[in-house]
Amino acid sequence: MDWLQALIMGIIQGLTEYLPVSSSGHLELGNAILGVKMEENLTFDVMLHVATVLSTLVILWKEIDWILKGLFKCKMNEETKYVINIIISMIPVAVVGFLFKDQIEAFFTGNILLVGCCLMVTAALLIFTYYARPRKKEHLSPVDAFIMGIAQAVAVLPGISRSGSTIATGLLLGNKKERLAQFSFLMVIPPILGQALLSVKDFITGEETFGGVGAVPMAVGFLAAFISGCFACKWMINIVKKGKLVYFGIYCAIIGTIAIIYSLF
Repeated sequence: MDWLQALIMGIIQGLTEYLPVSSSGHLELGNAILGVKMEENLTFDVMLHVATVLSTLVILWKEIDWILKGLFKCKMNEETKYVINIIISMIPVAVVGFLFKDQIEAFFTGNILLVGCCLMVTAALLIFTYYARPRKKEHLSPVDAFIMGIAQAVAVLPGISRSGSTIATGLLLGNKKERLAQFSFLMVIPPILGQALLSVKDFITGEETFGGVGAVPMAVGFLAAFISGCFACKWMINIVKKGKLVYFGIYCAIIGTIAIIYSLF
């Protein structure tokens, strides 16, 4: 992988991690177009995800600071309830990640047809959310957090958008959109950091290597993912507030159709 390929992959990861269009699906499409084998560059893939986590910390630092200050009060306040909901949301993705992640990656890697079909599912979900009008609730409940966690677990399938599925699920459950995007972005931080730590462990033990990615491409990809991630995170929060997810549903439908046609011909 050269620096230009790393730059493109970093921009794709940073933008699509937050926009409801599936980062994993677009990375698979990028792999096919650029001729990059990401399964041989797992450390680079993890580094891109870590870069987007850092962009989340930068953009949502006020919310994170609010949570941390509340936790240090050591009582059951709104901040503590918020963290409990995040922990609850992690349960489904942790189960899927430990039990089925390798099988899913092996089945979907390079399978553009399935990626295209999953993008169509994302499109249908986003469009349906636009027309649904559930009753609005004041607070996100632990049950809602768990159901959003299930949506996040399903989004391990390339083409199913993590942010799209979790935000759309939260909206369908009747939660207010003002803080839904923030919760969706914060709930993914622990799983990504956990994956990064596992990758570091595998690298130290020799079970995983850099896969031929040099220091320069690694740095370029990391910076590209971080900068584009900051832009996309802030943009996505405004998009959710304005209720414009339907346009991304149309985009996913178009890209999904192109991917399906590409895979067949």
